[in-house]
Amino acid sequence: MLETQVVIIGGGATGAGILRDLSMRGVKAILVERGDLGCGTSSRFHGLLHSGGRYAVRDKNAAIECIEENKILRRIGKHCVEPISSIFIRTPEDDASYEDVWVNACREAGIEAKPISLDKLHEIEPNVSRQVQSAYMCPGAAIDGFRMLWQIFDSANRYGGKTLTYTNVIGINSEAGKVTGVKVQNIYTKEIATISCDYVISAAGPWCGRVAELAGLTLNVKPSKGTLIAFNHRMCTNVIHRLHKPSDADIFVPHGSVTILGTTSINTDPDDNTTSQEEVKSMMEIGRATFENLDDYRILRVFAGCRPLYTGDSKESGRNASRDFAAVDHEKDGLKGFMSVCGGKFTTHRQMAEKVCNMVCKTLGNTEKCRTAEEPLVADPSEELKERAKKVFPNYGYELAQSRQGVERFTSIIEDIEKDPNKAEMICECENVTKAEVAAVANEATSHSISDVRRRTRMGMGTCQGTFCTYRAVGTVKDLNKDWTQDTGKLFRDFLEARWKGIRPVMWGNQMRDVELTRGIYEVSLNINHEDKE
Repeated sequence: MLETQVVIIGGGATGAGILRDLSMRGVKAILVERGDLGCGTSSRFHGLLHSGGRYAVRDKNAAIECIEENKILRRIGKHCVEPISSIFIRTPEDDASYEDVWVNACREAGIEAKPISLDKLHEIEPNVSRQVQSAYMCPGAAIDGFRMLWQIFDSANRYGGKTLTYTNVIGINSEAGKVTGVKVQNIYTKEIATISCDYVISAAGPWCGRVAELAGLTLNVKPSKGTLIAFNHRMCTNVIHRLHKPSDADIFVPHGSVTILGTTSINTDPDDNTTSQEEVKSMMEIGRATFENLDDYRILRVFAGCRPLYTGDSKESGRNASRDFAAVDHEKDGLKGFMSVCGGKFTTHRQMAEKVCNMVCKTLGNTEKCRTAEEPLVADPSEELKERAKKVFPNYGYELAQSRQGVERFTSIIEDIEKDPNKAEMICECENVTKAEVAAVANEATSHSISDVRRRTRMGMGTCQGTFCTYRAVGTVKDLNKDWTQDTGKLFRDFLEARWKGIRPVMWGNQMRDVELTRGIYEVSLNINHEDKE
């Protein structure tokens, strides 16, 4: 039986932030995740580091939290943030009377909303519609959620935080109205174990309601699915918002060479991350008010995530539900030592964690102060390490690898390539991922599939969507001789199916040719969907 002080359920940004905060205060904590770290909502959003402007009118608390955390994450997670701005534009379709209300609300929330002329707007963003009526510059930014999430976990691990992935929580143990631990099951070995603890924090996002049920409690969480479209073009320099009440398909977020359009809001089951062609067509129709030539841009894929909206006693849902977060202490429900954390946003995960940990540490008798806003997630590489990296990595690939993997693992990857220059071979040209990096991540205890490697490296997330890097990656992990790497047919099918899931709803025009190329490589040449029969 494992023993710890706190068990955290859920390996997304909120759970990661709590693990890091507790570990930095010296609290022993174990995080349990039913899949891979970051495989849920935290890897399925538009990558916007909110300024708070979107919520200023209707959700002032959420807006204030966003602008405060925007400044902090830019500082402690600078390797994950592209320090651009958010531009709010009012189109002819938007209510003109809302503009003054919004400007005043931003001022009250402490959000700078600087008006810019239309000439200046089109100088900065030449692709934006010429029908725009007015524009404002706010301090939003783009954030790489994958990268930051792994940096949070690495930071937590340096302070002693532990994680168990692919482990289901199947029971909440208690005696005399007090939590005593959790019962868990490894999804691969089916082994059942108990983790003894003093406190349980459920940070399971849209699944918080299901976790509460394990303890015989009811928690009003309304999962809200949001669909997003990824384009293979950077159509704007800054984030572009519509200046109106939050609605569907009104945010364009640039990331490197791509742009993400989001999002929708559909009440659904938390396990539902499907998308439909109808949703895509509706989003495209709305998006044309921002970019009149939207149809000229190639769509890479679509994807969807589920928001964990906490409604309490309210009957609100979807767009009407608050984006603020809630920390529900279930002592009021008759169970001490159990808390559910839901709502909020990736932008506010650190602040959510701080508030939760302040409450939990008080119960545990820990008086250490929170330091997560001061200490950077990862250290900067030394100049000596940069020079070594430049000699073994192609072009600017070393910068991407360092920010993805952190200094310790990055150093190990450099040493691996220095010993065997063949490991500098490029597995994924789109994201500059080398063979050494794929092997390093595949060897991690948290890796059980090519998709797990993808989340740590971004392999297969670029222009080709895995067409050319999948077979290289499978060959690389096969050589590691680990249990999960032996069935190469399954490795191919599982990874490509995950990629094709986001392509099926947009199979028209040039996308059809891309799909036929991929099918030709894997179904015709490599025969992955068929078995030889003798």
